[in-house]
Amino acid sequence: MIDPVRASALGAPSEPNPTSDRLRDVAHQFEGIFVAQLFREMRATIPADETAPGQDVYTGLMDDALANQSAGRSTRGLGEALYRQLAARLNGTDHGNARG
Repeated sequence: MIDPVRASALGAPSEPNPTSDRLRDVAHQFEGIFVAQLFREMRATIPADETAPGQDVYTGLMDDALANQSAGRSTRGLGEALYRQLAARLNGTDHGNARG
């Protein structure tokens, strides 16, 4: 957990903001989807051997769970970068850094 003094030094809001929290959650969920797709594509490069019935389903579920965990713990990943860009636009402090 980040202490409030450090959080304010990093530019984080000092009081809870439900919109900001929701945006961070959604950004990290997007990162989880991206990482899960990355895992699927990496597994597709491995030569297939005979697998037990349903093993692909369980492997996919495991990949999804691992992807979501890694995205939720990441503080410098795609989800956090996406959050910073969208939060800046939401707060109106973009200063022209993003295009669109």
